[in-house]
Amino acid sequence: MERTDQQGSDLVGIFGKVLFLAVFAFYWITITPFVDLTGAGAVDPAAGNSNSLNQLVALTLFGSMIAFYLARGRGIPLFGPAWLLGVVVGWCLFTSVIAVYPDLAIKRTILVAIVTVNAAVMLILPRSDREFARLAACIVLLTLALCYYGVMFRPTLAIHQASEIREPMNAGLWRGVFPHKNTAAGAMVLSVFFGLFIASAWSRLVGFVTIGLAVFFLVHTGGKTSILVLPAILVLAWSVERFAWTRLPLVVGGLIAFNLVAVGSAVWEPLRHLVTALGVDPTFTNRSDIWRFAFSAIAERPFTGYGLQSFWQTDALVYSGGSLETWAVAAYNGHNGYLDSLIGLGVPGLIITVVWAVLIPIRDIAQAQRADNNPALTRLFIRIWLYVIITACVESVFYEGGGALWFCLLFALFGLRLQGAARLVSAHATRPAAHNGEVVHA
Repeated sequence: MERTDQQGSDLVGIFGKVLFLAVFAFYWITITPFVDLTGAGAVDPAAGNSNSLNQLVALTLFGSMIAFYLARGRGIPLFGPAWLLGVVVGWCLFTSVIAVYPDLAIKRTILVAIVTVNAAVMLILPRSDREFARLAACIVLLTLALCYYGVMFRPTLAIHQASEIREPMNAGLWRGVFPHKNTAAGAMVLSVFFGLFIASAWSRLVGFVTIGLAVFFLVHTGGKTSILVLPAILVLAWSVERFAWTRLPLVVGGLIAFNLVAVGSAVWEPLRHLVTALGVDPTFTNRSDIWRFAFSAIAERPFTGYGLQSFWQTDALVYSGGSLETWAVAAYNGHNGYLDSLIGLGVPGLIITVVWAVLIPIRDIAQAQRADNNPALTRLFIRIWLYVIITACVESVFYEGGGALWFCLLFALFGLRLQGAARLVSAHATRPAAHNGEVVHA
């Protein structure tokens, strides 16, 4: 009987590893890497785009994750705080039903629910922190290898071209398997964070190789925000980790200040003059037109919004004729996660988002540090969390149906929660150790 149980446990372990790699690859590499941006379809409205194969793979992975959780994860507080997650999903559904495009908003809400569950269950797929480091190294290095392969052997699909219709000014900048240089830059920053963790938890050589490859690629993406923010995040994470009193003023105060300066300067003339006087680009790389247009739209539906991801890139907006007044009607998104939360979910949705993604993690960090768990893993989650919520000031990253940044933010949010609520299994443990009645792998 013991042998049978051991064989069953080994099979579950193998299944967990394969599932970890598959889900991670699905959100990082996707099933459609190396997108061609030179075709006429690149400027068509994208809000209603659908890929049957993508949906099939997503549902298959989702079903597999649910099966694994029911078999091995029941009792682990993966989805905490459950009440807040219920409020998030509930408000998304409510605003979707009354949205301008309810079918589109409901579909987006379902996708968000799927990626949320996948990100949470990912944490129990590895059997130890060391195994998590090895698996993360495999998928991050695979992503980097594919990116470099594209640059060397498929440059027209991995490097922005002057023949691209939407943004020909990006010609020469690397994007690898990703659809845009900014997306690639964000993934490279995350790869650096994973490389630091890999060096600490498993292999210095593999970790430093990962860091070197990611930094070199990051520089060639031309993603100025990511390049500048990377060292700042490492310093900020160090401060947040060691000095509890800095968490609220640095994180919350910093987000408020940046959004006031960036978005505020787009709609308030005196602030724009002040920003200009400080030598800062008041347009924030031509985002100010988008933000001004966004505020005019928010004024029409401030409480319920337009539905999750149901405003930008819709047929009605792109073909509205508003391009004669502003090019912002053709924008792919609002280039600000907080502003897009306000557009899609209204004022209550923005408040819920900030509580869930910004305030609750500050409390979870304190609880994680009191627990006797691997601090390197907590540090990884803190770095990912800080980077994504700060990047959200200039990029729309919240409530994506896929994408590396949103997936990893969810991964970090649930990870910080678990670091304080459950006992991490070390690489040398023969059996999972209990902590407050709960058990977790990684």
